[in-house]
Amino acid sequence: MVYLTIAVFCSVAVSVLLKILRQKNIDIRQTIVAGYPVACLLTWLLLKPDISGMSTLGSAWGVIGALGIMLPAVFIILGRTIEAVGMVATDAAQRLSLIIPIVASFLLFGELITGTHILGLALGFLALAALVYRPQHAEISQQAKHTPIWLFGVWAGYGIIDILFKQVAKQGTAFPLTLFVSFGLAGLLLLIYLLVTRVRWQGNAIAAGLLLGTLNMGNIYAYVRAHQVMHDSPSIVFTGMNVGVIAVATLIGVGIFKEHLNRINVLGLLLAICCVALLFLA
Repeated sequence: MVYLTIAVFCSVAVSVLLKILRQKNIDIRQTIVAGYPVACLLTWLLLKPDISGMSTLGSAWGVIGALGIMLPAVFIILGRTIEAVGMVATDAAQRLSLIIPIVASFLLFGELITGTHILGLALGFLALAALVYRPQHAEISQQAKHTPIWLFGVWAGYGIIDILFKQVAKQGTAFPLTLFVSFGLAGLLLLIYLLVTRVRWQGNAIAAGLLLGTLNMGNIYAYVRAHQVMHDSPSIVFTGMNVGVIAVATLIGVGIFKEHLNRINVLGLLLAICCVALLFLA
């Protein structure tokens, strides 16, 4: 349970860091680009990718290229969403992204759908609707009015990334090498973009990137290790990770950052937990 606890902590800590950075008007793009060299280094040290396998990537380069674009883009969207709607709804939407690869498995890869799948998917979409709900009479900032768009970006972005990683795995590419190359490409593309746009570099943004890269890789490594150590109990790892992130993010978001949740939002969180449990049991 130690690795699972670390994975949950690192995942929520990423959201906490991004929320703080947005509050301090720090350029998250710079933080993200500074985090990728750290993530690459930790991937090299912890997962030991086989660089000699680069020549065998072949057609997987298309998928890796898509990951190189999607990874930093989703991080940027994540930061904007946390600012607009808070940690609680954002992390719940991120966890509900598991709906997308499940639907893709039915529509694109010919897997059979069951009644439990249908119920779980229905609960997931209801949860998303409840999470974006805002009372009509409440005063809403201009940015908060775009809450459904931002939450959809987080949900769809992480779901697409999950599908991309699954496709690479099916092509026989080793996960550590895929992760290493994707991180490197993502950092390079974002760096080129920032240089072309002549961004004004911020020292505190770069420093925060060191922490972001460590937390990002810590989340991935701890989650993989949790599956390895608890290989006989994958349900505990899967459900514990998703439900744990939603629960801890809720405690921190409401307890520390004083995020407001209406009754419909709370119902959305409960539906999200039920969705995660049902989709795994299916």
